[in-house]
Amino acid sequence: MTIARPTRLLTQNRRLRAIGVWNWTLPAWAGRMPDGRTYNTCPSAGICRDLCYARVGTYRFPAVKAKHEANLAFVIDDLAGWEQAMLAELAHPRFAGRWVRVHDSGDFFSDDYLTAWLRIFRARPGSNFYCYTKEVRRFRRLVEPDPPPNFRWTFSYGGTQDHLIDQNHDRVADVFPDSAAITEAGFASQEVCDTIAATGPPRIGLPANRIPHLMARQGPVRFSELQAAADRRRARRRPVAQEERRAA
Repeated sequence: MTIARPTRLLTQNRRLRAIGVWNWTLPAWAGRMPDGRTYNTCPSAGICRDLCYARVGTYRFPAVKAKHEANLAFVIDDLAGWEQAMLAELAHPRFAGRWVRVHDSGDFFSDDYLTAWLRIFRARPGSNFYCYTKEVRRFRRLVEPDPPPNFRWTFSYGGTQDHLIDQNHDRVADVFPDSAAITEAGFASQEVCDTIAATGPPRIGLPANRIPHLMARQGPVRFSELQAAADRRRARRRPVAQEERRAA
């Protein structure tokens, strides 16, 4: 089965349209495309896998899911062609001086994919780009030594690389159970405007989406706390597993 390539790459949902921001997105986390291929666009996802807003609701509508999977197939099948198509689209005057959010869902799942984006950022200095990411190691290696001046990134908690985040020096984002918890923790709320991730204070709080079963699963804590607890459980199990392998 051939997956048709998208004719437009950058879109706007209602919330981003209101603030003049454009968006590029991929399907969230792991799945199977119509042609049978499996994928994982969020290889460093941790507890966020089970709390991801982009795996429920409108993101599961057939037309929306098909659009996101077509975006991913274009990247996987023809990265050079996708890069040229993105550059051509960004050359339109509508993107001059605008912000583009890279990934409403999904993440920088490979070195080659991230490197292609870095070339795009540098080739389109008249536009501005930002993202949330859990790919801390990849950004340390490929972005931080020489970041494009028109690109801003925020490390978001809830991934398997949370322990590499330095809250004293990195821009960080955490998902809180509600707005009051954001204020109490001294974070700036993303509810004000999504581009606060690029232009605002270095500690950003996102209120949990009002999806009942996800709110119940998250409880009264934030993503960083859930991930830290998961990391502690994994660390306790590791010595037991190693001892079992030695005894086998």
